[in-house]
Amino acid sequence: MSNHLNRLAAPRPWPIPRKTSVWTVKPAPGPHAKDRSIPLLLLVRDVLHLADTRKEGTHIIGNRKVYVDGRATRDEKRPVGLMDVVTIPSIDHQYRLLLDARGMLRLAAISKEEARWKLVRIEGKGLVHGGKVQLRTHDGRTLLVAKDSYRVGDVLKISIPEQRLLDHFPLSPGAITYLTGGSHVGELATLADTEVVRSHKPNLVRFEEGFSTIRDYAFVVGTKVAQVSPPEVVQQ
Repeated sequence: MSNHLNRLAAPRPWPIPRKTSVWTVKPAPGPHAKDRSIPLLLLVRDVLHLADTRKEGTHIIGNRKVYVDGRATRDEKRPVGLMDVVTIPSIDHQYRLLLDARGMLRLAAISKEEARWKLVRIEGKGLVHGGKVQLRTHDGRTLLVAKDSYRVGDVLKISIPEQRLLDHFPLSPGAITYLTGGSHVGELATLADTEVVRSHKPNLVRFEEGFSTIRDYAFVVGTKVAQVSPPEVVQQ
């Protein structure tokens, strides 16, 4: 397996220039897929422009000046994915990684209060020793809960880095949903109903706005009020 990544072959959602040089940073294995995340070094150097060279960016990250989800990291190749929170205390900047209307990964500026929590979607669950329920989330976390009151597709609001459960947003009619794929990527829509497809095809979700998409693209961000806003709204 190659340790290098050609810049022209980098995933489309990466907001980086393609023809400035031959190579770019290849992300390390982590909680997010390569086309759904971006290496931390690229965020520091190419997106936030806190460094001009890889050496400078590595120095910033290596000195624990950048936090991801409330924890300092020294791994320049760490993949930062959807809903992850990037904090730089030395300059008092906080960001949440989201998708814009073109499907590009964008850092949306947030307040210090918002940087204390994140949203995680339940991708799977199971029973563990002792009768507790283990929830597996989209960002690679495992959470233990006493009661089985959550379903796959629901979203949890947790504190970071403590991982305390703050709120629960079920995938049910009336939920405000953030779309992570399809022709309406990056938009907010209100869930109308879901359709379970009895075949190999993915399940569908329909929205009050008059369109539908596959269930995997629906990320619940609230019930009455959206907890996050698309990057275009936040960065105005």
